[in-house]
Amino acid sequence: MSVPTDQLPVVVVGAGPVGLAAAAHLVERGLEPLVLEAGPSAGTAVRGWAHVRLFSPWAEVTDPAAEKLLAPTGWVRPDGAVCPTGGDWADQYLQPLADVLGDKVRYGTTVTGVARAGRDRVVDSSRAEQPFTVHIRAADGGEERITARAVIDASGTWSTPSPLGADGLPALGEKSAADRISYRVPDLTGPAVRARYAGKRTAVVGSGASAFTALAHLADLAKDEPGTHAVWILRRGITGSTFGGGEADQLPARGALGLRAKAAVEEGHASAVTGFRTQAVERDGDRLVLVADDGRRMDPVDEVIVLTGLRPDLSFLSELRLGLDDRLQAPTALAPLIDPNVHSCGTVYPHGVNELSHPEQGLYLVGMKSYGRAPTFLAMTGYEQVRSVTAAIAGDREAAERVELTLPETGVCGGAGLFDEPDAAPAENGGCCAAPATLQIGTGTPDTASGGC
Repeated sequence: MSVPTDQLPVVVVGAGPVGLAAAAHLVERGLEPLVLEAGPSAGTAVRGWAHVRLFSPWAEVTDPAAEKLLAPTGWVRPDGAVCPTGGDWADQYLQPLADVLGDKVRYGTTVTGVARAGRDRVVDSSRAEQPFTVHIRAADGGEERITARAVIDASGTWSTPSPLGADGLPALGEKSAADRISYRVPDLTGPAVRARYAGKRTAVVGSGASAFTALAHLADLAKDEPGTHAVWILRRGITGSTFGGGEADQLPARGALGLRAKAAVEEGHASAVTGFRTQAVERDGDRLVLVADDGRRMDPVDEVIVLTGLRPDLSFLSELRLGLDDRLQAPTALAPLIDPNVHSCGTVYPHGVNELSHPEQGLYLVGMKSYGRAPTFLAMTGYEQVRSVTAAIAGDREAAERVELTLPETGVCGGAGLFDEPDAAPAENGGCCAAPATLQIGTGTPDTASGGC
């Protein structure tokens, strides 16, 4: 005997900040969430940049419904003015929240496909009346199919970094040189990672906050390890806005990061190569040579750090009818609001279910995933997204369409801050904004003006 659709759980893909917030809002509305997390713990992606400090303080990276759920356990939010590291965020907030949710969160569970029961994407007949089927694979390889009333995809973009190639595809030879290429901000506090870059010549590709962070870290390493040098590869030229707002930035932590990157160049710890669009990677003994589309060849480097952005993995949604912008891969109605050619993190309008809906009713992409390739995601905006979406699933359309978020003029985004700058949180404006993540970690914004976010 089949279970009525409205008695089925709402499947949430991903136990990161926005996915867990979605679960908290569902619980608050008396709905049953089932959070599926591919990693072994809450915030697995966040733990991937545990050493990086957010530009947003604690007051802006915790969700109100989640705090209510945590309150009976005695949990107290850390100092609201302090900007946590990714590790702090995961250990002091995300994991406790997942623990409160208990068996509503399943770890080691990879979603391999989502569809309508008995309907591929072609079939119209009774489509909207069918529940969703979510196909999963456990860590031991076992497969299962879960039936759901709705699906909230908060799986983010961390697992799919953009490649080195300037045309959006891997450069020729990039895959075969994988042993010398990283797509993350390195944690130079680890002995093995430190040894990888100490005394080496490293290319850093990207123009966002994560590239700034990598340059600053490598510059610090160069002061202790002779021979360490970074080569900063930019697809565009250097202008007055390349390093952000500096001392005039309304968000001092963001401005300080840009100044650190600028200092790395001016002090000789890094050199900049502009207008370089990588087409190929060639081996030169144990080193690598980057080749641009105009034929220029860089001097050999020992390592390459690629921080050119992130993109959504849409493969497991292939049997669903998505309405996505053809450039950003974001929901069609949302894309104009977040276009990085026009908007910075502080000018994105708060949005909800109307902008996040797809032709496939009951499916929502939220958090970083909803922004597609746009690098301007806001932590607080993600929490507003799931408040609105869960209200819609509960049938409270009035609440779903109501905007309950007022952003500071400067915006409140996550970022790639310096892990060793605990006092970087600004005191006046209450925000430490910058670039995913969630939030925006490991991304750059080549060829666009993102306002430093």
